[in-house]
Amino acid sequence: MRETIETGPDGIPAATVVIFRNASAGGPPEILMTIRSREMVFAGGMAVFPGGRVDPADFDLGARIGGPLDPDEAAHQVAVVRETLEETGLAIGLSGEIDADKARAARNFLQQTGELAPVLDHFGWDLDLQQLVPFARWFPKNERIPRVYDTRFYLADLGTGAVEIEADLSENTHLFWTSAQDALAAAEQGDIKLIFPTRRNLERLALFDSFAAARAQAEAIPVRTITPYIDESEGRSWLHIGEDYGYPVTREALETVARG
Repeated sequence: MRETIETGPDGIPAATVVIFRNASAGGPPEILMTIRSREMVFAGGMAVFPGGRVDPADFDLGARIGGPLDPDEAAHQVAVVRETLEETGLAIGLSGEIDADKARAARNFLQQTGELAPVLDHFGWDLDLQQLVPFARWFPKNERIPRVYDTRFYLADLGTGAVEIEADLSENTHLFWTSAQDALAAAEQGDIKLIFPTRRNLERLALFDSFAAARAQAEAIPVRTITPYIDESEGRSWLHIGEDYGYPVTREALETVARG
């Protein structure tokens, strides 16, 4: 997520992805999280999901690919594919002859070009955006934080998860697989730090015992923009997200909320 753009009235367009894999010993599925560099203006030092802002080249490619998605939605999904490859080395949302060596080479090529389209051309790959499932959209435009992102969240599945990952060491310092419940427990113990949207999304993800269950709920609940708001009750200030978005926890006491 590049930090050179200033927040406008419509927020900074961004996209992030929750990548699932089967747990090796059974049990709840694992998801991929990353620790952001402490030097980053937004969510520095926090545990988040892979992703970043939507670049102009993503909008260009999204407008060119056609298909059932409108260009704006396509651009966000392109950004997920690009940012995931750049940050983690995983090739999701892509089809073609892909193996660990080619994914590594594609990541290096992407870091040189900064755009996904040349990578597709160079390796003969195609976008397969049906691998991405729209999950949520968060736009905290009422909050006083350094960067206000209008972020779309997606789900993707790796199945067995027999893949290589490696942090980019610029925006992110560490990548790790964890169940959603274990991530929440780690946050309670102080081992990781979570901003408000990440915590709420982990609570929602902890409801699911498989990627199929997560996908079913995501497809049953239309994505609507969540704009947290503050109200007063029980003698305290609360940050709310509203109801009917699929989240089991819909508020948190303002004094405990971690923001970007």
